[in-house]
Amino acid sequence: MKWNAAFRLATPLALMAMLAACGTDKPAGSPQATASASAAADAPPALPVVGEEMRIVALGDSLFGGYGVDPSQSYPARIEAALRARGINAKMTNAGVSGDTTSGGLQRVDFVIDSMEKPPQMVLISLGGNDMLRGLPPEETRRNLSAILAKFKARGVKVVLMGMLAPPNLGADYAAKFNPIYPALAREYGATLVPFFLQPVVSRPDLIQADRIHPTAQGIDLLVGATVDQVAGALPVSPAAPPAPR
Repeated sequence: MKWNAAFRLATPLALMAMLAACGTDKPAGSPQATASASAAADAPPALPVVGEEMRIVALGDSLFGGYGVDPSQSYPARIEAALRARGINAKMTNAGVSGDTTSGGLQRVDFVIDSMEKPPQMVLISLGGNDMLRGLPPEETRRNLSAILAKFKARGVKVVLMGMLAPPNLGADYAAKFNPIYPALAREYGATLVPFFLQPVVSRPDLIQADRIHPTAQGIDLLVGATVDQVAGALPVSPAAPPAPR
């Protein structure tokens, strides 16, 4: 897996954009919005939504927060729509905060879960990108992610962990310490791993916003298409669900 030229040549201003506390929305008539609307029109008919409500939390940074796109085009909103189109009664809580680090995510885990009317059955985690861009020690990132995963394991919550890879400009030594974090923790805590969350768009600069970091709405749809099988497969089976036909 390699980062494309748009990521390798990212300027300090572009890196700072990912760390920004908020973003600006794309206008409804933008090319990205038009492309997303066209893709939706071409989608197969949705299945009837049935079964127990599956409460899912998306704990992450700007990649979940929907930086630069309409909230309805964020990854959590679009993955919820994709799951419901499969007949899964998914209810997503978007706890994505632009600029968040693994330390920030750890600090707010309990608040996010305890503030819900009912506990979630599953959580999607996308944290660590801002640690990397700030040059924080990989050991710190691993320690924080491990603590987050331990909290969810103690609560019996299924986890899908969105992996990240360090770009080449951070050096081979940093990458050697950072890149193994996600697969190692997924194995340790029994989480479902998406090895590199941004893999579907790194070779598509046309699907990256002008900051050279964040996917466009169309790019987010590509991320959804690449991960929906893993997310759906990680959902717990409802105890009230009838047995599968023999």
